[in-house]
Amino acid sequence: MAYSKILAVMFTMLLLAPSILATDPDPLQDFCVADLDGKAISVNGHPCKPMSEAGEDFLFSYKLAMAGNTSTPNGSAVTELDVAEWPDTNTLGVSMNRVDFAPGGTNPPHIHPRATEIGIVMEGELLVGIIGSLDSGNKLYSKVLRAGETFLIPRGLMHFQFNVGKTQASMVVSFNSQNPGIVFVPLTVFGSNPPIPTPVLTKALRVDAGVVELLKSKFARGF
Repeated sequence: MAYSKILAVMFTMLLLAPSILATDPDPLQDFCVADLDGKAISVNGHPCKPMSEAGEDFLFSYKLAMAGNTSTPNGSAVTELDVAEWPDTNTLGVSMNRVDFAPGGTNPPHIHPRATEIGIVMEGELLVGIIGSLDSGNKLYSKVLRAGETFLIPRGLMHFQFNVGKTQASMVVSFNSQNPGIVFVPLTVFGSNPPIPTPVLTKALRVDAGVVELLKSKFARGF
């Protein structure tokens, strides 16, 4: 009986071996250009294209060279350079964003659930704010930064940027994830699908239902 149980355990381990190897946290080859259309394999990331299909320029991107259109409700534009936009970042644990701001524009309070962020102001004057967790008393750390100055945002902490200058501003940020993710706080709370029940928000925010419904109407179509 004991011998048959041992055989059963060994057989199970053999069956699981491919999935165990597939979760190796480190790159197993020089490049793994993401096959974004590879739907047949389900992994934490993307399967690799054959290198013969990667082309010659897969290590280079010019996407962040152009400013985004800041004619938006927030007065800002985010240009993403994650694995969906630059497949060569697949398995490498890095990505970048460029954010452009009109005067008075903001990158609203948000969270990156899967990455720490480090950024540099390229032009203009930006108020950068980071809010600590409840453990730190929800303390707001903020500073006006100018071109060439940098900031650091630990993974999972809420933060924002606001253009306090009279001219356009921009920044470039890097993440230690190929897909850092983003949770915009106002959009998440008031524009979720399906909506968060109004009684939940009236109790949580300590306001009348009319205020909640007004805010929901502002985010019914996203940003």
